[in-house]
Amino acid sequence: MIKEIKSFDRRDAALVLAHILFAFFALFMGGVTGVLQGLVRGGMVTLPMGIGYYQLLTAHGVLMALIFTTYFIIGFIYSGVARTLGGGLLPIVRKLGWLGFGLMTFGTLLATVLIVLNKATVLYTFYAPLKADPWFYVSLVFLVVGSWMSGIGVFLNYRYWKRTNPGQTTPLFTYMAVITMLMWIIATLGVAIEVLFQLIPWSFGWVDTVNVTLSRTLFWYFGHPLVYFWLLPAYMCWYVVIPKVIGGKMFSDALARLSFIMFLLFSIPVGFHHQLMEPGISNIWKFVQVVLTFMVVIPSLMTAFSLFATFEMHGRSVGAKGLFGWLKKLPWKDVRFFAPFMGMLIFIPAGAGGLINASHELNAIVHNTLWVTGHFHLTVATSVALTFFGITYWLIPSMLGRAMTPLMNRLGMIQTILWLIGMFFMSGSMHITGLLGSPRRTAFTTYQDHPDTVLWMPYHVAMAIGGMILFVAVVLMIINICMLMSAPKGETEYPIAEASEHAEKAPAIFERWGVWVGVLVALILVAYSIPVMDIINDAGVGAKGFKTW
Repeated sequence: MIKEIKSFDRRDAALVLAHILFAFFALFMGGVTGVLQGLVRGGMVTLPMGIGYYQLLTAHGVLMALIFTTYFIIGFIYSGVARTLGGGLLPIVRKLGWLGFGLMTFGTLLATVLIVLNKATVLYTFYAPLKADPWFYVSLVFLVVGSWMSGIGVFLNYRYWKRTNPGQTTPLFTYMAVITMLMWIIATLGVAIEVLFQLIPWSFGWVDTVNVTLSRTLFWYFGHPLVYFWLLPAYMCWYVVIPKVIGGKMFSDALARLSFIMFLLFSIPVGFHHQLMEPGISNIWKFVQVVLTFMVVIPSLMTAFSLFATFEMHGRSVGAKGLFGWLKKLPWKDVRFFAPFMGMLIFIPAGAGGLINASHELNAIVHNTLWVTGHFHLTVATSVALTFFGITYWLIPSMLGRAMTPLMNRLGMIQTILWLIGMFFMSGSMHITGLLGSPRRTAFTTYQDHPDTVLWMPYHVAMAIGGMILFVAVVLMIINICMLMSAPKGETEYPIAEASEHAEKAPAIFERWGVWVGVLVALILVAYSIPVMDIINDAGVGAKGFKTW
């Protein structure tokens, strides 16, 4: 059973809200750069004052994909750990949380300033041999180390709870939080090595060249688990929160834990499927990592089964009849359910697109086209973002001791629908024009009036229209947050569901972390040791840095 607490400690609430509000500040700024980017790509506006398209693209990627997600996830995880472990966060955990927040914020502001000054127009992947100002890479160090401080805080609170509650099964939310932060810290080791030992010495001029293949390999060692770092908190909401919102219980606690273990094991040693077109990497090792990539499909399907079993089980418990009668029993007019549910639904085509990207032959067709960008916007910008929006509508009132009004709920529904419409136009157009060959990462151009580009332009205009609708939804979300901050006083439940009484108990081995970390390390060594040694041994002459802006 979860220990009930009537309200959050103000110190915990302040830490959580600092992360959540900064996340939405980044979302707004990323939305501004995103809509401008879409208008330029559609040939509808010309940027003033020498602002470059790729400058906007870098800012949009960094603010949306790295800053908005990381801040929101840490705030959400801290709130759930404080709630499910009872008694709030430990004092040392709060200190680590604020230290992490400070380091990340300093790094974020420094990186943003350098991007605005056009000294770091290297996109969010910061691929070498494009060379940014060295302090941009230093800012990334602050961002990563700050997130590690927050992760260590989660581990310390978990360890304290285990010591004071011997023999008890860890609450599911905290269990998932530990796996999420464990995956993040292990994954970020790759990008930390890249930045500290390759990019910083190279950008400061201490070495002349950089091994490009190695730097990209280290980035994608981090880059693919980054996707699951975004997704796992959404899964936490789907598994643990949504059943409570609809008034039901989880289908299976043990299945949820097993799916998270599988995500931990199979989301990291798979970075080569982002490098299938990359020379210098043996096809054998690409094949190994593609196989491991497809293993991630299994916990995704387990999640889908569990969630829809939860919905049906609840519907039938309240009188649903027929094959799909349970659908009518779901709270479709409650934004806390509707927004995350639509995120779940969109993840079906998003996941199918991921299988295409990870297939060697199919990837050769869509690689470096707008198809990939469309897939990216279905996963993080729709499934993850909509789930985070749904969380926000109850998280902020719960932190502040306020209650969401029917008007706020209605505005939340409108905001969700606008987001879906905007993404339909934008992501749908990206997928279609990607199949027609339109490349990603390029500003507006007619390619000297080549006839093929005539087929692309209507879709680029539709992308711009979708981007404008999405920006309206971003502004409405910010308005909704301001309204939630000043909502009437009241009590808002922090919804944490319990498992069905018929569900199997989670096996004790699920919390033997040495076993799972050991298996993960073994998989990483198998997937990366030999190919990385080959990349280092056959490094060639290396690449000098250059600027294209």
